[in-house]
Amino acid sequence: MTCKGICVRYKAQKPVGTGRYASGQRRCQICEIFIKWEGLWCPCCGYRLRTKPRNLKYKAKLRARVEADSIEAEAKAVEVESVAKTTKAKAKTTKAKAAKTTKAKAAKTTKGKEKTACQYCSKPYVFIDKHQNKCKKNPDNE
Repeated sequence: MTCKGICVRYKAQKPVGTGRYASGQRRCQICEIFIKWEGLWCPCCGYRLRTKPRNLKYKAKLRARVEADSIEAEAKAVEVESVAKTTKAKAKTTKAKAAKTTKAKAAKTTKGKEKTACQYCSKPYVFIDKHQNKCKKNPDNE
């Protein structure tokens, strides 16, 4: 097959500071052009696109770049993980504080009467004497 000119639409500009292959560009040997294309095959001529350099020097450069990127990604993942842990810890402390306040609120009824905890089952009641006489955990009731 030959070049049909379709690849000109996908022609890629040379990136500054990085290599062509490192930035995701691919080369078609038939069309003799670098293109920005996600597929393995050239949209123009149908030949397979090159995704890696052929020169040993540039292969080593690309390999070093990929390793550096992976190390950087791991460092970011660890950082995000530590931020998530601290966020979870803060959430737990706020939940604990909220639970304490709800327990304190539950100790009072809506009319303002205070509840006291049963000495046998430790549940709060307004009329504690009446409950303790009937409490199932009271050893005197058995």
